[in-house]
Amino acid sequence: MRTTEPAPDRSILGKNDDGRRFLTRGLGELVPPAPREEQVSFLVTKEHRRFAEFADTVRRHRHVGLCWGPPGVGKTLSARHYAGTDHWARWQHTLTSGTDPGAVPERVLQARTAFWTPTVNASTREVDRALPRACQEISYAVDYHQYGKVDPFVHPASAGSALTELLIIDEADRLRTVGLEQVRDYYDRHRLGVILIGMPGIEKRLARYPQLYSRIGFAHEYRSLGPDELTAVLTRRWQSDKHPDEDDLAQAAAITTVARVTGGNFRLVDRLLTQIERIRQINHLPTVTPEVVEAAREALLIGH
Repeated sequence: MRTTEPAPDRSILGKNDDGRRFLTRGLGELVPPAPREEQVSFLVTKEHRRFAEFADTVRRHRHVGLCWGPPGVGKTLSARHYAGTDHWARWQHTLTSGTDPGAVPERVLQARTAFWTPTVNASTREVDRALPRACQEISYAVDYHQYGKVDPFVHPASAGSALTELLIIDEADRLRTVGLEQVRDYYDRHRLGVILIGMPGIEKRLARYPQLYSRIGFAHEYRSLGPDELTAVLTRRWQSDKHPDEDDLAQAAAITTVARVTGGNFRLVDRLLTQIERIRQINHLPTVTPEVVEAAREALLIGH
């Protein structure tokens, strides 16, 4: 089955060229992945508010901050939401497609925060290129917003990433010793804050590198949702589209079951709620019950 072909002036194929070489040469991705779709709604939890306060402090004082927590608690989601990363990716995608992207996203302008995730085997060359590139893009975005164009020779405040106030590095556990030293060197040569996000234990690992560890001014442990907050989050989410025939007692029991099954892990909660909604739609159920929650759990890889 053939799809609609692109405009001829954008094709890289010559006459009588069907492009079959792309099938065998292993060229890899030719364009970046499409940006993420915007979430229906970001749930602002107490842990996110604590993270935002931590990030504001690191950004304001231009220190190095360290954030750690178990997988699935929401560290990356909070960081991306704080920086406006998804809004920025969609804006860039529209810009590169040749259409008018509109104004620079307001969240990006407010945060002035670059977000970078190293690859699993991040090389020295990758780190050297990625750090200034991520930060410079945000500085240029501020220039574009203020002047309608990017010209660092006329408006030198954006040169050298000077308008970027915070750099967040997610999955910082992936950085080897040399990579961490590169981050320290970049931090020393720029006036911006840096946040390293990783798994529990990263704080002990960094303690072995006194040059970087001595620059850490703030630390933040990202925790799972507590029972009370999880109950409030689920109640707010289910009450927003409540069915007239919904049983409040059954819903309360279902919330208790979700809390027990997930242990407050934000990622598990989100996956479980997706499965619950699927089961409700398939079976035309107006009420969320503990039995629905248990059926949803059976469809996921959650420990029993």
